[in-house]
Amino acid sequence: MKKLTALMTGTAMALAAPAMAADIVIGVPNWPSVNATAHIMKVAIEDNLGLEVELQNGTNPIVFEAMDSGSMHVHPEVWMPNQQNLHDTFVKDKGTVVMNPNGVESFQGMCVDQATADEHGITTIEDLTNPDVAALFDSNGDGQGELWIGAPGWASTVVEKIRAKSYGYDQTMDLTEIDETVAYANLDNAIKAGDPWAGFCYTPHYVFALHDMQILKEPEHYATAWKVVQPTDDPDWLEKSDAGSAWDLAYLHVHFAKSLEQDYPEVARMLGNVDLDTETVSAMTHALVIDKQEPLAYAREWVAVNEDQVLGWLTD
Repeated sequence: MKKLTALMTGTAMALAAPAMAADIVIGVPNWPSVNATAHIMKVAIEDNLGLEVELQNGTNPIVFEAMDSGSMHVHPEVWMPNQQNLHDTFVKDKGTVVMNPNGVESFQGMCVDQATADEHGITTIEDLTNPDVAALFDSNGDGQGELWIGAPGWASTVVEKIRAKSYGYDQTMDLTEIDETVAYANLDNAIKAGDPWAGFCYTPHYVFALHDMQILKEPEHYATAWKVVQPTDDPDWLEKSDAGSAWDLAYLHVHFAKSLEQDYPEVARMLGNVDLDTETVSAMTHALVIDKQEPLAYAREWVAVNEDQVLGWLTD
């Protein structure tokens, strides 16, 4: 791969120095696409800038707090507006974190497997409030259907609890929170067995390439009617919240510690220029989750194949 030798100043000295902590630490929350983009950033920085990059797992709040304190430097995929409260605190109020303006467009909503939707005429989210429809998804005989609303710790999971209350299907469905890999394994098994499945779905994601899914129709997003209070802000958050319409379009943005602009300006430049699209990120998740590619090996191949794009991030 071509190297940007002009950006390699100090590399020889770094190599001669005694072992030390990584120069750059990238936070990695628990969903597939962020794992892919984190590894791609690691390879791009190490190959072209000669810096050592470490990946550390962490929830969204932990990564933001760590960027604020300097113990982490990058969040590769902040969902906006899902993480609006964290963005506002650390980007707008404290000014310790910077947002890359290039967002990856995404969708969030509720889905039912297409076979079940077609057989029973399930097309809208209000259908989930029908006890007869909910009974289709009752696998344990407790009288309520099972509905996956997301993984524990996701901001969207909190919002999905609010949406279930607002629409009323919290009265007919058991809202389950489990890790995404388990949830989509359950989807795979349900489709193979011909059983119904309902749950949270989003793009960019590989699931739409694997299965036919019915996205449940909803009233268009009504911003003034969305009132989402976070559990960290008010113990009565659920009672005080309302979100009885579709999600607005979301965008995924790289965020990074502002301190990088002074400490590693070439890294800050790259992170500020990263520009991906929905199709590309969906392909990344498919490679890691479905094709079972090892993340670091996949990232090295991706960076090599997309060399010109990566060099553009470094020089624009």
